Amino acid sequence: MSAPWWQWVASTDSLTARIVAASGHRPFHVRLLRQGVALPEPHEAQALGIAARRYAWRREVALCVGESPWVVARSLAPLASLKGQCLDRLGERSLGSWLFRQPDLVRGPLYATRHAPRFAYPTREAGIGSCWGRRSVFQHAGLSLLVQEYFLSTMVDDLALPSR
Repeated sequence: MSAPWWQWVASTDSLTARIVAASGHRPFHVRLLRQGVALPEPHEAQALGIAARRYAWRREVALCVGESPWVVARSLAPLASLKGQCLDRLGERSLGSWLFRQPDLVRGPLYATRHAPRFAYPTREAGIGSCWGRRSVFQHAGLSLLVQEYFLSTMVDDLALPSR
């Protein structure tokens, strides 16, 4: 992984804040793709420490600069751990804008991948691919939250990042 990519993939601060800083004068917004209750993939259930056939809260978004999606993200939390967190009320606000304000937040290890996202996102039809992905589990007040983020080729082009 090149140094410019390492700075994005290995960062442990708010990805939303990084994108806003890198976007210059272009507006940042979150496009809510899907939200609700769903069965996690087996690897997601394992990361969350729940049984494979247990339902979880799921949220999928695109983090956009102007009209370009730079990142697609999928977050999952076991239903039993939501306990009034009101994550379903985020709407088109970034999860990071809420998450990184929690004083007891603990982030587990980051795992990077070159695989494309396994969840559906509308950029596939437009010929937009992913370059790198990462995931980690956050803990806050009994909540376990798996966050998976995939950096898209539109971000590569807009920031003139190397392909690897």
